[in-house]
Amino acid sequence: MNGQSSSARALTLLALVSVLATACKQDDPTAPSTGQPLSTNGQIAAAAGNPNGAAGQRPVFYDGQLFTVNMKELSASAAASLIAHNSSINEIYATNDLDDPQDFFSVIDAVPGDGMNPLWHQNLIVFNPGFTPHQFTSDEEVEAAAAGPNPEITIVETDEMYRCSVVGKP
Repeated sequence: MNGQSSSARALTLLALVSVLATACKQDDPTAPSTGQPLSTNGQIAAAAGNPNGAAGQRPVFYDGQLFTVNMKELSASAAASLIAHNSSINEIYATNDLDDPQDFFSVIDAVPGDGMNPLWHQNLIVFNPGFTPHQFTSDEEVEAAAAGPNPEITIVETDEMYRCSVVGKP
């Protein structure tokens, strides 16, 4: 009877591992693992809850690596003052306003240890006609795509500022 009990436990464990492996499998093996929920049209959606906590967290790219950041938009008056008077603001590039679902992960230009200030100026990436929208993974890629005689994108500076803390890797 001990052999049957061990076999039953082994089968149960194998079934549990199989279910967990299937549940964790991504539909697109090239898609980054973010832990972020997707909306019904596949866009990255923010979690519900307090934006100062986990609901304000989202994945972003920096130099080809995914990081998790916690973001909170500053007031319009604070943003205007910072843009006018603070020369050490970091840049964040997004395909949509950061309050809205994103088509792609945003890109940041610094992390702790690389000149990061927790204040971020939002810039929108707009793909120019004739270019297929795609994911950028570094600020260098974004800036290169906006340069030259036939740029792939236009960078639109906004008047929005965010407090953005890098809280880890996904």
